[in-house]
Amino acid sequence: MKETDALDEYILQHIDEESDYLKALYRATHVKLLRPRMASGHLQGRMLKMFVQMIRPKQVLEIGTYSGYSALCLAEGLEEGAMLHTFEINDEQEDFTRPWLENSPYADKIRFYIGDALQIVPGMDIVFDLAFVDGNKRFYVEYYEMILQKMHSGGYIIADNTLWDGHVLEEPHHTDTQTIGIKKFNDLVAADTRVEKVILPLRDGLTIIRKK
Repeated sequence: MKETDALDEYILQHIDEESDYLKALYRATHVKLLRPRMASGHLQGRMLKMFVQMIRPKQVLEIGTYSGYSALCLAEGLEEGAMLHTFEINDEQEDFTRPWLENSPYADKIRFYIGDALQIVPGMDIVFDLAFVDGNKRFYVEYYEMILQKMHSGGYIIADNTLWDGHVLEEPHHTDTQTIGIKKFNDLVAADTRVEKVILPLRDGLTIIRKK
């Protein structure tokens, strides 16, 4: 076992357990879905729950539901009366994900939308306190600008995959639109005086952004 693998295992042994329901969802994700690596997983899931408990948001936005694992972790941390609005653009994902959300202990705290958040969110009469962005990497800049317009001062954005397997250090080919999208997002956020920001080297990079 490599040292990094051993450290990863050590970390998992020294943080809170995930629920049996989340374990079952994670297993089902790996058995039934084509890209299971897209699911958040144990460590990131516990961190998302912790962020929610720290920030205590009333309205949470998630862009990129996928299997629903991260949505359930976000909802797990919500206080009574708070709501998570989670968007998945791939309608083929609905048959897998919706039952896991609706049969969970947090179903009353989750609203699941199939559709493009960029088209739907601007028309919602909601101001968000927290947003988790894990959607199409090509549109991270557009998600970011949209969210800032729909977020309280003092609100937080958590953006996933912002180190992109280290590809952010490379000059991407013009056809590699995902890496280009992530790099444009990172450069924009770094220079943006409207926010405070930090990147955590967790999994594939997690950027924490606070709107001033």
